[in-house]
Amino acid sequence: MLDMPVMLLLVIIFALVFDFINGFHDTANAIATPVSTRAISPKVAILGSAFLNFCGALLGTGVAKTIGGDIVKSASMVNANVLVAALIAAILWNLITWWYGIPSSSSHALIGGLVGAVAAASGFGALSLAGIEKIFLSLIASPLIALVSGYLIMLALLWIFGRFAPSVLNRSFNKMQILSAAVMAFSHGSNDAQKAMGIITLALLSGGFIETFEVPTWVMFVCASSMALGTAAGGKKIIKTMGTNIFRMSPINGFAADLGAAMVISLATFFHLPVSTTHVISGSIMGVGSAKRVTAVRWTVAQNMLMAWVLTIPLSAAVGVLIYKVTLYL
Repeated sequence: MLDMPVMLLLVIIFALVFDFINGFHDTANAIATPVSTRAISPKVAILGSAFLNFCGALLGTGVAKTIGGDIVKSASMVNANVLVAALIAAILWNLITWWYGIPSSSSHALIGGLVGAVAAASGFGALSLAGIEKIFLSLIASPLIALVSGYLIMLALLWIFGRFAPSVLNRSFNKMQILSAAVMAFSHGSNDAQKAMGIITLALLSGGFIETFEVPTWVMFVCASSMALGTAAGGKKIIKTMGTNIFRMSPINGFAADLGAAMVISLATFFHLPVSTTHVISGSIMGVGSAKRVTAVRWTVAQNMLMAWVLTIPLSAAVGVLIYKVTLYL
């Protein structure tokens, strides 16, 4: 077996790779709506989103502490092999879903991989069921809340601005949509980048390199940078799915979807809860589309996305188990 410093280095490398892939996989979460409505060019949107992802990632470490402290009962029950296996499982799932243009959840993949690897290494007794239950509830409830918020925001906008001509609304909300997408990008970074921070900090704690679960500044910086670089790399396949395949959006629809999603993600980050930004923005888009007209939503696309979401945790957990077994021979 490889010695601890080497394995710790592998954890850091794979965590940053996961963060990078998370960035380009989830670029669509923040910019799909303004790109699809042509409020902003894809290149400008991607670069702006990368910068705001970086800024949001430096906002705090509450979500990182939830990921690193609420899934496993004690840091002593995990080691670098477990964390490497969890990260590889999450990375593989992200790459597969990205290749097929499926907006699945990086958060689900990471949590599933971690649960599988920990169970394989130390048994289910090492898992904190209360903490996992809290995380699962936040992952399940957040897209439903986003769907309702997107629906209500869209209804309110229609009630306030419904008397204006569509051409006037499109011109006005083109600019407003850029603002809402910026808020969405910032909130995405504030929640998603902290997940890799939590894994690296857990590895440092379990290896005895730090004494308490406090995310070092350098960990915050490298994770924020990795996600920003990944975001800058793009993710155009998923942008198409999110921006046009669920339903055809106008600028006012995109504004409502981004605003509803950003509110839910920001609230979750405030309460230190990890959520799937992919699920949240998808739910918000569906809510906005339903407010316009229920039949406007392509529910077959939503069904395919839901299937991927349901399968993510068990499949990534199974991969986590297999990868952990392989690491024992390294």
